[in-house]
Amino acid sequence: MEDKPCCAEAAARKIKQLMIKGSPIGFSQLEEVMSEVRAMGLQSDAEIGEALLKKVKVFNYVPSSASSEYETALLEEYHRRAKS
Repeated sequence: MEDKPCCAEAAARKIKQLMIKGSPIGFSQLEEVMSEVRAMGLQSDAEIGEALLKKVKVFNYVPSSASSEYETALLEEYHRRAKS
C-alpha cells in the first residue's frame, strides 16, 4: 500500500465514488485496494468480493447492514476496470 497522503487535500484526491443503493459513496484508497486485490490473482467472484470488502473496510466505514451492497458495487467496479 502506498504511503499515507501528506495532507487533507492529498487524501481527498484519493477518494473515489461508487453508487450504493442509488447514492454516491466516497471510498478512500480505492485505487490501491483494487490494485492489491488484482495482484492477489483470485479467480472466483466470491473470493474477489470478499477481499475487496475486507481491504476497503481498513480505510472506510461500511455499515454491516449494507455489506452485501458494498461488496456488489466493489466487485462491479473491479470488473469494469478489468475491461478498460
